[in-house]
Amino acid sequence: MPKRNGQSMEIINFSENNSLIVQYLSELRDVEIQKDSLRFRNNISRIGHLMAYEISKSLHYSSKQIQTPYCKTPMQICDEKIVLGTILRAGLPMHQGFLDSFDKAENAFISAYRKRSDDGHVEILTEYISTPSLENKTLILCDPMLATGLSMEHSYKALLKNGTPKNLHIACVIASEQAVEHIKEAFKDIENVTIWLGVIDPELNERSYIIPGLGDAGDLCFGEKL
Repeated sequence: MPKRNGQSMEIINFSENNSLIVQYLSELRDVEIQKDSLRFRNNISRIGHLMAYEISKSLHYSSKQIQTPYCKTPMQICDEKIVLGTILRAGLPMHQGFLDSFDKAENAFISAYRKRSDDGHVEILTEYISTPSLENKTLILCDPMLATGLSMEHSYKALLKNGTPKNLHIACVIASEQAVEHIKEAFKDIENVTIWLGVIDPELNERSYIIPGLGDAGDLCFGEKL
């Protein structure tokens, strides 16, 4: 299980240990494998499956009697109400991986993107939100790339209009060190926050792309946008 870092926030970096997540990450970064958009989407989805499994270990379970063909037997069943939240559009394959695992979860979708002005100022714009109530539920927010952390912060705050979750899990394939520090500061007063990351990369370039990163996840999943 993840270790506490002395605060209510936990950060789990899967690249610190060898696993299938690391293998799928290596394929996502490979410029030759990236030419196959189906494989790219599938690898993101498979990372979603594996992260969902790891997150499931941290959830609360209760014993319930299950009727088999022969008798009743006690089994541990997750009793948390889960909402899977995704930042469009790159988050869709990862969302599907989580939904395959948490098949009874409710779902939330939000569009958040960066608009950069000529003077270099970055504004986060939100044009669409679709979500159930989040009140006292467990919210899992997934987005493959956590570059600056601004979109994640903005999306979470926008979703709070629909209730306050009791637990927050942020799941990303790749994050920059800058984004991790930003999220730690922006979410420092929120209880029960866990960040699940495939790997943490060291820097951002002048366009705020993660380096070494993997490029534009949305374009690689669904084709280049205008």
